[in-house]
Amino acid sequence: MQNTKISWVDGVPVSSMFDDPYFSANDGLAETRHVFLAGNALPERFCDGFHIGETGFGTGLNLLAAWVLWVQSGQTSALKFTSFEAYPLSPENMGKALSKWPELNLYAKRFLAALQPDYSVDLPDLKFQMILGDAAQTLPRWQTRVDAWFLDGFSPGKNPDMWSAELMRQIGLHSRKSATFATYTAAGHVRRNLAAAGFEVSRIKGHGKKRHMTVGKLRDAE
Repeated sequence: MQNTKISWVDGVPVSSMFDDPYFSANDGLAETRHVFLAGNALPERFCDGFHIGETGFGTGLNLLAAWVLWVQSGQTSALKFTSFEAYPLSPENMGKALSKWPELNLYAKRFLAALQPDYSVDLPDLKFQMILGDAAQTLPRWQTRVDAWFLDGFSPGKNPDMWSAELMRQIGLHSRKSATFATYTAAGHVRRNLAAAGFEVSRIKGHGKKRHMTVGKLRDAE
């Protein structure tokens, strides 16, 4: 699969296809910690075998932030992390983007050194797989359920397919009992789609100047 084209604006990669930045220009790492980590009540919910699912891998910032937290919270097994991505960045562009945060440097180097041609990583403290292709096609065929979802596709206004009712239904179907999700968007149709997929949905304070974001917990799963 060909790597996606990007431009750089003040050190932030911007998708040429969706005209949307991969992370906040203000402090993408702080936003990731607020939205995806705190939004999924991490590290409090970490446990052996914990599995995170993600829509939109981007630069890998969310993965690294979760992995750092996993290790720092004293976990002794491997964090499982699966990301669905149709337009992967090249490892070189991932590394360039992640170099913005020196505190992630060690983990970024470990990740990129271990990254295989099929975008998988197998380390003692991280089991990662990027599932390439349109999530609307790949997620229904996936045979796994996860404990937490990072919903981080490009904005609903620019990439509506990543927030469709059917894809949100698949998110629900691929969630374990008491699974959670978090996302930066508070768009009404996204919240309605997630509620219809079986989640108790809440709109809460967003990061920085962003007024709201959305979190939720699965109401009932097998």
